[in-house]
Amino acid sequence: MGEIVDEIGRVRREVGTRRVGSEEAGTVLLRRAFDAGAAEVWSAVTSPERIARWFLPVTGDLRAGGNYRLEGNAGGGILECVPPERLRVSWLIGPDPGFSEVEVRLAPEDGGRTVLELEHVSVLPEEFRSQYGPGAVGVGWDLALLGLGWHLTGGGIDKEDAVEWQTSPEAKAFVARSGEEWGRAFAASGADAETVTATTVATVAFYTGE
Repeated sequence: MGEIVDEIGRVRREVGTRRVGSEEAGTVLLRRAFDAGAAEVWSAVTSPERIARWFLPVTGDLRAGGNYRLEGNAGGGILECVPPERLRVSWLIGPDPGFSEVEVRLAPEDGGRTVLELEHVSVLPEEFRSQYGPGAVGVGWDLALLGLGWHLTGGGIDKEDAVEWQTSPEAKAFVARSGEEWGRAFAASGADAETVTATTVATVAFYTGE
């Protein structure tokens, strides 16, 4: 359980809003330092073979101006690709996804480390946003960065083991702690205590099935 606490503590989380045309979009920002150089982290987040090892299989025309599809998850266009600093894509799920973009930014740090920032900006249906809050998006990215961290240290698990891990006590503990941290970030953004508590409980239940 200590390792789970350590992993949660390696990520800084921020919640905010941004105008997208005439609509207000929600933003979640994750920031984490990895013990790897920028070129190595860039390869891990852009190489199809490596993405499949820590996240999901990806297909498409994988270049700036092209498109991508993650197996059983999101797809969209590759809007910007500036190696090894910035990748921005549209992040679309379902028949009417609305506005949703993800940007990954890398910056070198002392000691050969790399700081990764992942920002997801989306306009969500009001009923979904009011029920789950930003944690619905944030917990999913916490899980993704957990997988990336394992991958960059030579660890990780195969697809079958990953599916089994998702229902393990360790995974549920990770989701619960992640949900709590996103609740704190939501509160820091100005959300009232009642809304924070209700959305945190709903988000954790959504991911754990409990």
